[in-house]
Amino acid sequence: MDAEQVQLMQRLGLALFIGLLIGAERGWHEREEAEGARVAGIRTFALVGLLGGVWALLGDLLGPVLLGLAFAAFAAVMIIARIRAAGATKDYGVTTVIAALMTFALGALAVKGEMALAAAGGVITATLLGVKPILHGWLGRITYDELLSVLKLLVMSVVLLPVLPDRGYGPWAALNPYEIWLMVVLIAGVSFVGYATIRITGETRGVLLAGLAGGLVSSTAVAINFARLSKVNPQQAALLASGIGFAATTMFPRTLLVAAAIEPALFWPLVLPLGLATLTGYAASAVLWRRARTASPRTRLEVQNPFELTTALKFGALLAAIILLAHGLSAWWGDAGVLVLALLSGLADVDAINLSLARMAGTTLAMDIAALGIGLAVISNTLVKAAIALLFGARSLGWAVLSVMVSALLAGLLGFAVPR
Repeated sequence: MDAEQVQLMQRLGLALFIGLLIGAERGWHEREEAEGARVAGIRTFALVGLLGGVWALLGDLLGPVLLGLAFAAFAAVMIIARIRAAGATKDYGVTTVIAALMTFALGALAVKGEMALAAAGGVITATLLGVKPILHGWLGRITYDELLSVLKLLVMSVVLLPVLPDRGYGPWAALNPYEIWLMVVLIAGVSFVGYATIRITGETRGVLLAGLAGGLVSSTAVAINFARLSKVNPQQAALLASGIGFAATTMFPRTLLVAAAIEPALFWPLVLPLGLATLTGYAASAVLWRRARTASPRTRLEVQNPFELTTALKFGALLAAIILLAHGLSAWWGDAGVLVLALLSGLADVDAINLSLARMAGTTLAMDIAALGIGLAVISNTLVKAAIALLFGARSLGWAVLSVMVSALLAGLLGFAVPR
């Protein structure tokens, strides 16, 4: 057997394996059906994968039109079989038919030489078929507004973003519509991922998960919510304080990743201080959580959908204003003006100044000044959360959150002090 024949046998073997994989899932799913009552089982799917591979081989020998005709004939056979089965069982689902057509196509693709693509397609197909209960469970939990939010996010990123001009406008050519909208989409996506995590896993999974996921949505909102809850439930103050600590600490790695996504060179000057702050904040929050969770292991997190088009537009306007201010202050007052702006901006929102400085880093702003400005924004934003806990929460919660935040900030300052 020469090398070409060995390669052909490997491709046919992959076509057979893809059929066995998808057939195993379909066979397990319909395992309660009587013998002969199923449209297709593991053996049929294995043969379908092999059939697609054989017809692809014949198409190479006799002409590509033959493969198309074979696929059409196979599709007709599967549709007729499905119609006859539906008449007897009153089950009108066509998933098995689609899976069989996909198996045929992937088998042909494997023999055509696209083995990696065919194998990946087979795994993805079997996985999608297997996670039906999970997907249906998610669909049962989401609201129309949440579905609309996903569609809006897709419109923002897939439709609007590519058509925006990628050049600077205004004073100092500071306002680039493409880059500003890209950063709006980035923050909207991160926030929605955190919100979706809470909705999918449930809002009563405990403060650890609520804090971690809520920190992606809005750690300030988590701080306000939990602080108010501690007034009503003072016996849960330590548990709620740990939730605020987890949420506020999540802001550190989020800031690092977002800044590095815009300007990769910022990763190294920020990774040590924000990394130390993250480890310290999570460790201190975990200590509070372990001490308090036995008394009250569950707490509800009230969370609102963070994604609205008006919210995105307002954030875009804020971002544009801060970018313009940062360029202006840098031109008028130098680095000191930028650092003052970072400190003040962090009192309200760390994302906008983080994105603005990351965009300027290495061009109109030195890398170390950009990193320092981001650090100042993180410090002021963290102290705001401690102030929220002290002002709106039970006394014990306020002091516990303050201790976590100060510990994290001291560790971060130590990271900034280390010479690099």
